[in-house]
Amino acid sequence: MLGSAIFNRGRAAVRRFSRARDGNVAIIFTLAILPIVAFVGAAIDYTRANSARSSMQAALDSTALMLSKDLTMGNITAAQIPSKATAYFNGLYTNKDGQGIAVTATYTTPTSSAAATILLSGSGFVKSDFMQLAGFPKLNFSSSTTTTWGNVKMRVALALDNTGSMQDNGKITALRNAVAGSGGLIDQLSALSKNNGDVYVSVIPFAKVVNVGTNYSGQNWIDWTDWLNPPTTQPNNGSTQASLPMNWHAVGPTARCPWTNSNGGFTCNTSPTSTSNANYIPSSGTYSGYICPSVDYNSHTRYNGCWVSTPAGTGVFCTGSSSCSCPKNSSGSNVTGCSCTTTGGVTSCSGNLYTHDWTQPGPLDLVHNLGQPRVGAVVGWTNNKWTSTNQTPTVANNWLLASTNPISNWTGCVTDRSQPNDATGVLPNTSDVTTLFPANEYYENSSYYCSSSASPQLEPLIPLSYDWTALKNAVNAMQPTGGTDQSVGIAWAWQSLLVGGPLNAPAEDSNTTYNRVIIILSDGLNTEDRWPDYGDGSSQASGNPIDVRQALQCQNLQNARDSGGNPAYTIYTIQVNTSTPADPTSTVLKNCASSPDKFFMLTSSTQILTTFNTIGTALSKLRLAK
Repeated sequence: MLGSAIFNRGRAAVRRFSRARDGNVAIIFTLAILPIVAFVGAAIDYTRANSARSSMQAALDSTALMLSKDLTMGNITAAQIPSKATAYFNGLYTNKDGQGIAVTATYTTPTSSAAATILLSGSGFVKSDFMQLAGFPKLNFSSSTTTTWGNVKMRVALALDNTGSMQDNGKITALRNAVAGSGGLIDQLSALSKNNGDVYVSVIPFAKVVNVGTNYSGQNWIDWTDWLNPPTTQPNNGSTQASLPMNWHAVGPTARCPWTNSNGGFTCNTSPTSTSNANYIPSSGTYSGYICPSVDYNSHTRYNGCWVSTPAGTGVFCTGSSSCSCPKNSSGSNVTGCSCTTTGGVTSCSGNLYTHDWTQPGPLDLVHNLGQPRVGAVVGWTNNKWTSTNQTPTVANNWLLASTNPISNWTGCVTDRSQPNDATGVLPNTSDVTTLFPANEYYENSSYYCSSSASPQLEPLIPLSYDWTALKNAVNAMQPTGGTDQSVGIAWAWQSLLVGGPLNAPAEDSNTTYNRVIIILSDGLNTEDRWPDYGDGSSQASGNPIDVRQALQCQNLQNARDSGGNPAYTIYTIQVNTSTPADPTSTVLKNCASSPDKFFMLTSSTQILTTFNTIGTALSKLRLAK
């Protein structure tokens, strides 16, 4: 080695000088060279020791990172950390001066108040070449590094299927245990948080809708159009859109309900908020002449008003069509005072006339329910008369009394946004109704699914929170109910992570790195959404239009970028497929995952727990803290 060669040559020179008799110069030089050589030699020894230590530090750091990756991916267990640490370090440490190398690894499990850590310590020595003259035959050195669970701040949104089929095969119980049970995902995530706000979690239970809770009824990001309007003025309902019958202005007390489930998608009820069927329009009592639509058979939506039959004299109510006819009464005869004539092949019917305002305040009402929007729905024909040249109703609602079911009675359901923003994460903007979230009254199986009195209730969502007890309680309260629209669950998981969004996600520090994660679990295929033409609750329409919408939504989610140009979200998707025969793999759910390894196909309920544990471990990002 270089140090030994210099030392040997220096020692020989000293011997020659000690034998010299040529003068004082040699003696003086000899006395002067000794401390110089000692200082130079010491510097060389220390440099070699420092190099060995630096090499050890680098190897320890790399070993820690490799252990982090292995533990994160589940490739090793905590018990294997010491042996794996030694193997990695021995392969990485190449300094030839270091001797007596020893490495120890200590793993500390997480607690409710402290994060998990891995401590790596190394020690060794370098044999000295010069310092041994001063009584130091070797120079010891050591180093250490600590990896700490959860350096990067995380915001995790859980979109969890709460549909009716989750009651089968123990799926909902397994889901509760996997997320909110002891050692479940919420416990894993809470253990990563050193300080409040390091980790936030939101919980989005979904079925065909999401329940945001009634506390949001006054928010300007809600679109009340569907909720307030009659079934004949519902946007985007396609072929299932109900229409007014041409003898509409003759329909009043004693007349048969003009709609059926096969003709319009609904029947009539006895009063504005009743679910009792009425085959005929009431002719007495408080709600005499009220035409109150029932739950929509196609969309499973409850309407929130009635048409009121207000007498408007007598006259012709339809003419010019062979389908023009009088309404029938309970005996099957024409209602009182109604008759039809046909002249020259043209049928004309006349009788008592009625106008039909919808019982939500119209645009001219400046007194009632001022805290809710006005309803300008079209409710009849000009001059109360349908003709072959006047087939489109244009008369707008003019109800000037209080609402029979105001928006304060809304139970909290919201459905898909209007297209194209059903597939985007754009924030709500009152200047563009397609960015707002439509209120909905989801009613199926004799239950208002979002109502607190429903049994079972579709549980309200929980915005980002680090109240671990509240989050667990919300998950443990989940019950199976309703049909499947994965897209609305993803939409609200996305919104829950957006600063400035409707759920008031906490502000983000521009100097901090955030992991934004969406995890969606569903046990079936999409069957229904806001648009009845797309699915009937049992299956999708031809071409899988719900999946088409969701595929675009997932693509937009995957394409979203943070300020550094990196993917803004990591998406995990889980399909629980326990059906017999098995459902096909959900292509749209599989493709929604950020990468193939983040899609999980489960064939038994027991796999839900292990899958969430795997994801929880993967979310446990480690940092190197020196």
